[in-house]
Amino acid sequence: MRIKHTPAVILIFLCLSFTAFSQNDMKNTEKLKVFIDCSRTWCDMTFIRTEINLVDFLLDNQAADVHVLITNQNTGSGGSRYQLIFFGQNRFKNWQDTLHFNTAATVTNFEERDALIKYLKLGLTPYIAKTAAAKDVTISLKKTETESQKKEEKKMATKDPWNYWVYRIGTNGNINADEVYKSLRYSGDVSANRKTEESKVNFSFYASKNKSAYEYETTSGIEKFTVNNHSSGFSHSLVKSINSHWSYGYEANYEQSTFSNNKGRVTGRTAVEYDIFPYKEVNNKLFTISYSLDVRHNRYYDTTIYEKLHETLLGHGIETNISFNQKWGSASVGIEYHNYLNNWKYYNLGISGGINVRITGGLSFYVSAFGGLIRDQIYLPKGGATEQEVLTRRRQLASGYNYYTSFGISYRFGSKLNNFVNPRFEGGHGGMMFF
Repeated sequence: MRIKHTPAVILIFLCLSFTAFSQNDMKNTEKLKVFIDCSRTWCDMTFIRTEINLVDFLLDNQAADVHVLITNQNTGSGGSRYQLIFFGQNRFKNWQDTLHFNTAATVTNFEERDALIKYLKLGLTPYIAKTAAAKDVTISLKKTETESQKKEEKKMATKDPWNYWVYRIGTNGNINADEVYKSLRYSGDVSANRKTEESKVNFSFYASKNKSAYEYETTSGIEKFTVNNHSSGFSHSLVKSINSHWSYGYEANYEQSTFSNNKGRVTGRTAVEYDIFPYKEVNNKLFTISYSLDVRHNRYYDTTIYEKLHETLLGHGIETNISFNQKWGSASVGIEYHNYLNNWKYYNLGISGGINVRITGGLSFYVSAFGGLIRDQIYLPKGGATEQEVLTRRRQLASGYNYYTSFGISYRFGSKLNNFVNPRFEGGHGGMMFF
């Protein structure tokens, strides 16, 4: 059958071809749509929007062309190791890339956000290259540095003068008072840590003192009540890597606390841990199971409810932790159990968990909870607590359980774009002053 090419048919064909060409051209010239997911770390979004203006930043992850998941972990030097996963979506479906970078413990927030923006630009460049904005991208692959910097980098690359040891010393305190109440709190701590891929070593010491004075009126006149609590402790631990799944270690510590009727507690503990996933995948997923054995010698300020002023106890425990960081959100569950081998009825069981889920582009839900059974408060003093001691938390009280929970849901709708930066009346800290 022969089709006649009438003027009307030719006109319709040209219109359809022009429409298809226009839609395809529009698709190629659209800005890259990006969703920045910093729910597991902190990002300066104002700085990011200011420094990258070749893309559209969306508040809806489903509508974005690229979903950027940013997480970080602490390093042995006290710095951070960042991971950026670029998930391609929609027209970039099945595109995925991952970048890592480290920051030193001494970097400022300014330097840290500069490093983050650098790697964010690197990761987005392959996607931007497929859009019309590619013509506005400038790439420099030339490193410029002085000869002294080159020598210093070479020296540091071969040997660390501190041998990876990190030392910290700190102190803090506060005073709070009015006509009928006075409170003084101060504390100090010192630590030394060394972390490599093969081992972790820690030494730490802390001490603190809290003093509060209350005045209140009774039928017999003005009463005064003073709370004095102090605590201190020293600990040392060593963890060694066996392979990508196994590790072992030990811990030794000394603790003292008037709040817990603890005049002096010396504890030694050894443990082994297995991670079902390789440890290097900690940014994305973690599933560890550990078993420990411990021995402790306790000395008490006051005779305990079990007529003890000192005792030696043997114990063991098992702990498991599961966590996931994915595009849909994050989830974690932890279970910890410990009991004394001298008497199995003295035990402590705790379960914690949390989940943060982005259900749709604008709908998200989170919940976190902890619950524990307490059956090992063998250190409680024999005498009962007075009303003032209960109200002022002067001493630890008997309890068979403890728990806490938090939850929430939020939904955002309206404009998906979020490119604009307007810092007016924010006081320089991102917090609104008047609006």
